[in-house]
Amino acid sequence: MAARINLDLDTLRTLAVAYDRGGLAQAAEHLGRTPSAISLQMKRLQEDLGIPIFRKRGRGLALTEAGEIALTYARRILVLNDELLDTMQGTKLAGHIRIGCPQDFASILPSVLCHFASLYPRMQIELHIEGNAALLDSIDKALLDLAVIIGHEDQANAQTMGRLELVWITSSTFIPPHKQPLPLAVLGPQCPFRRCALQHLEAANIPYRIAANSPSLNGLWAALLGGLGVTARTAFNLPEGLVSAESLHSLPPLGTLPVTLHRHPHFTGDPADRMASLLMQALELLLQPQPKTKAVAHFREGAVERVRKT
Repeated sequence: MAARINLDLDTLRTLAVAYDRGGLAQAAEHLGRTPSAISLQMKRLQEDLGIPIFRKRGRGLALTEAGEIALTYARRILVLNDELLDTMQGTKLAGHIRIGCPQDFASILPSVLCHFASLYPRMQIELHIEGNAALLDSIDKALLDLAVIIGHEDQANAQTMGRLELVWITSSTFIPPHKQPLPLAVLGPQCPFRRCALQHLEAANIPYRIAANSPSLNGLWAALLGGLGVTARTAFNLPEGLVSAESLHSLPPLGTLPVTLHRHPHFTGDPADRMASLLMQALELLLQPQPKTKAVAHFREGAVERVRKT
């Protein structure tokens, strides 16, 4: 059996850098090496693989089909290499990290925390599930290191991760009152969903009243399931018995709100960077565009229109 060739990790990293930077010369400049040294690395890699991985394209080089396959494997090998080093180094690190997010995004935390704990098993994690205003206040007061927050993209340390689609939500059995203001179930005055709903209703000249007010999301769901009114929020993790849609029963579309990542300026280091990266990856997956939500039940035809004209 022929002896196996061990590919050089530094050469694989050079291949990835050359592709990302657009050429061998750019890779040489980025890595602080001479172009001839980079060319020699790529020549040896091609010899080790036993197949051409570059082809001429004008004055530059491009990857062959085999080269694209080699690049894919190179990235996978480098990820495993870097993760191994992070894990070994992380086992030595002990400390305390405080993160927070609204209840809407609590579903992303198990996978994030599991991955982080595998890399930094001695790090103690303090977790806060709170309202967006409370999370922002905790970041400002250095009570949290990192927080996912809906809205507040105007803050100096905010990094926008994506946009969150808003929908109207109510009970499947709810019927709006005839010739009366639309009853709303809402959270506190600082809730961005509440502010967005009121702005859109006022802009559409739809009269409303606050029929139920709760400091917690569980209280809000209970009010909706009890048939007390309508609310505006994300459609994530809706309890059974509630329905949602972008313009539910002729109510005006609500648009989107930004989802932001806030990091206290003094929260630095490898664990901080990795936790931020894991949260960003999880949010990016969660915020991918979804098929338009359709309501399961409908208001009496024209009911909201009658409310609008009252």
